[in-house]
Amino acid sequence: RVFNDDIQGTGAVIAAGFISAVRLSGVPLDKQVIVFYGAGSAGVGVAEQIMGVMASRGVPPDAARKAFYLVDTKGLVTNNRGDKLQDHKVPWARTDQDEQVKDLVAIVRKFKPTALIGLSGTPAVFTEEVIKEMAKHHERPIIFPLSNPTSKAECSAEQAYTWTNGKAIFAAGSPFAPVTLNGVVHTPGQGNNMYIFPGLGMGSFLSRATEVSDEMILAAAETLVDCVTDDMLAKGTIYPPLSMIREISLKIAVAVMLKAQEQGLNGIPYPPDLTQFVAQNMWSPAYFEAK
Repeated sequence: RVFNDDIQGTGAVIAAGFISAVRLSGVPLDKQVIVFYGAGSAGVGVAEQIMGVMASRGVPPDAARKAFYLVDTKGLVTNNRGDKLQDHKVPWARTDQDEQVKDLVAIVRKFKPTALIGLSGTPAVFTEEVIKEMAKHHERPIIFPLSNPTSKAECSAEQAYTWTNGKAIFAAGSPFAPVTLNGVVHTPGQGNNMYIFPGLGMGSFLSRATEVSDEMILAAAETLVDCVTDDMLAKGTIYPPLSMIREISLKIAVAVMLKAQEQGLNGIPYPPDLTQFVAQNMWSPAYFEAK
C-alpha cells in the first residue's frame, strides 16, 4: 500500500477542518449536505476521508455517502447522465436524480448544501450568486476553495466573508490574508498538508508499521481535530496555529502508533512511555555560529 499525500494527506487535513467547521455551523454532522466542485482523484480522496470521519462518529456509511453531491465539468455526477464515468466516480454517482443539473447555482439552489468544497482548479467559480444562495439557507455556510495556487482558488477569503456578511466558515488550500469586515477581523484557515504528514510519517516509521492503514490516517485526522480548542473555535479558527506544529506532530505520531498496535501492524514492541519515545526521536535543528 502506498500513501499518497495529495489524496490521503489532503483528505485527512480537510476532514479534520470539516469536523471543526461542523462544530461552528450549528448543523449536526448527520444533517450535513456537501457539494464537491471537482470530482477528480483529489476531490474523491477528500470525500472519502470526510465520509470515514463521519462514519467513525456514528453516521451510518450509507447515510454518510448520501450527504455528498459531486460535480464535474459535465455537471452533477449521476448514474444516468449518459456518459461513461471514470471508475473513481462510480461509487459517488447519485442514483436518485431524474433531472440532470449542470449549473452550480442551480445545484446549490436545489440541494441547499451546508458545505461547498472546491477542488476543480478553476478560479472564481464560487461566484457571489452561488455563495449568497448558500447563505439564504444556512446561517454559517462552510466554504472551502481548496485549489492551489491562490490564483486557482474557487473564491477568495474576502469574497466569502463579504458575500455572507462575515458568517462563512472558510478554509482554503492556499494562504489568504486576514479580512476585516464591519470592524471584525476574520482569519482564514488553511488546509495545509503539513498538519498531517510529519506526524503520520513519523508514527508509521517509529512503529515499523507494515502498512499505513486507512484507520491510521483517520487517527491522524481525529487527533488534529482534538488540537482545536474551544477558545480557537470561539474565534472562528478551525485549524490550530502552525506555530504548534511540533506539538501537533508529536500527538499525531503517538495516535498513529497506537492505532497501528491496535491493528497488529506494528513491527516492534513499544516502550512504556510512548510520548517520551516519540519526543526523543524528533529532530531539532541546531545551528552553530560560524567563527
